Amino acid sequence: MLTVDYDRLGVGAGERLLDLGAGAGRHAFGAMRRGAAVVALDLDQASLKEARLMLESLDGDGAAANGSALALPFPDGSFDRVIASEVMEHIDDDRGALREIARVLRPGGTVAVTVPRWFPELVCWAISDDYHAPNQPGGHVRIYREGVLSGRITAAGLTPYDRHHAHGLHSPYWWLKCAVGVANDANPLVRGYHQLLVWDITKRPLPLQVAERVLQPVIGKSLVVYGRKPLEADR
Repeated sequence: MLTVDYDRLGVGAGERLLDLGAGAGRHAFGAMRRGAAVVALDLDQASLKEARLMLESLDGDGAAANGSALALPFPDGSFDRVIASEVMEHIDDDRGALREIARVLRPGGTVAVTVPRWFPELVCWAISDDYHAPNQPGGHVRIYREGVLSGRITAAGLTPYDRHHAHGLHSPYWWLKCAVGVANDANPLVRGYHQLLVWDITKRPLPLQVAERVLQPVIGKSLVVYGRKPLEADR
């Protein structure tokens, strides 16, 4: 289940891509399948182990690395593309993380930043205190409006050029989880909805694809903003 549109980001064979806050590596895996040279970076060692195993299952150029978004362990201009999916809402100094992304991007390179969309996220915060920080360790520390995220991307020296929403079917799932208890995965309604999402991801049935397209612009769970680092001649 990918949040980022690789065509809008411009991912191609042979390009260097950083999946920042990679988790289990779903975006890194997808980029490797396109022939990109990928680094999956995360602070969490358990997630990195999963990402490493996933990348090793492909015949390609992929590596997993431990590191912080606030001090990326790479030289300036190391990457053609960067993905930061569902990361910024966890970081107190999101401005600093965006500056680091801009630093490691080459001139002309692009980034996709995804965060929870304002309205679906607002509902989650209103329903459950356990959904977000400080009650949830590692939880969300802010809710983004699109203009705020685009403004912070711009302030980091990048130029936003596209945006969209993703995962229209996922907002009701998270509202349900917040209502019955975020950690209560045994609830029969939660289990049933989760099975529906798995069916959508693995089988792509037409009715759910249509529902997803209809719901994305209305209650899509994620906001995706794409930015480009200006060429030196444009500065």
